[in-house]
Amino acid sequence: MERTIETIKKDIGQLFKTQPRIHVNVTMRHPKVSVRNEPAVIVGMYPNFFQIEERESGYPRRHTLQYNDVLMGRVEILELQDV
Repeated sequence: MERTIETIKKDIGQLFKTQPRIHVNVTMRHPKVSVRNEPAVIVGMYPNFFQIEERESGYPRRHTLQYNDVLMGRVEILELQDV
């Protein structure tokens, strides 16, 4: 099945409702974010982006990510790999 922004929003929305604790890989240049297989929590969903909170450094850090980042492969939600 071809991934689209709408299917990604639906899948992330389902995770947000049922299982907000996820594992993510994030590699972005602007803003510079590099997270590898870290546990995170989806803390918010909005029409054009979603927010996660991770504690890789020991302190909670929130990141705002676009659904397009998931489509382009800059953000990988490991729980969505089987979908």
